[in-house]
Amino acid sequence: MQKTTTVRARVESKLKAEAEAVLQELGLTTSQAITIYLRQITLYKGIPFDIKIPNETTRKALGEAKRRKNLETFKSTGELFETLEI
Repeated sequence: MQKTTTVRARVESKLKAEAEAVLQELGLTTSQAITIYLRQITLYKGIPFDIKIPNETTRKALGEAKRRKNLETFKSTGELFETLEI
C-alpha cells in the first residue's frame, strides 16, 4: 500500500533519542515503529497495551531500578534460583 500521509508529533528530544537508539538496535526506523503501533491500534481497536498508574510498591521499585539500588548480580541462573528459593 502506498504511503500518502504524514504524521507529526512533538516529543521531548531526550525521549526521541532514547527511543530511536532502541529502535536502531531492533533494526527499525521511527516511521516503521509508528506504522507498527498504528496497525496494532487498528487490530486491537484501541491502545495495544494496558495504561495504568503504578501503585506505590511499583513506583518504589521503578525508582530503585532507575537509581540502581539493591542491584544484585549472579554468576549463574542456578545461583539466582537458589537465592530466590525456587
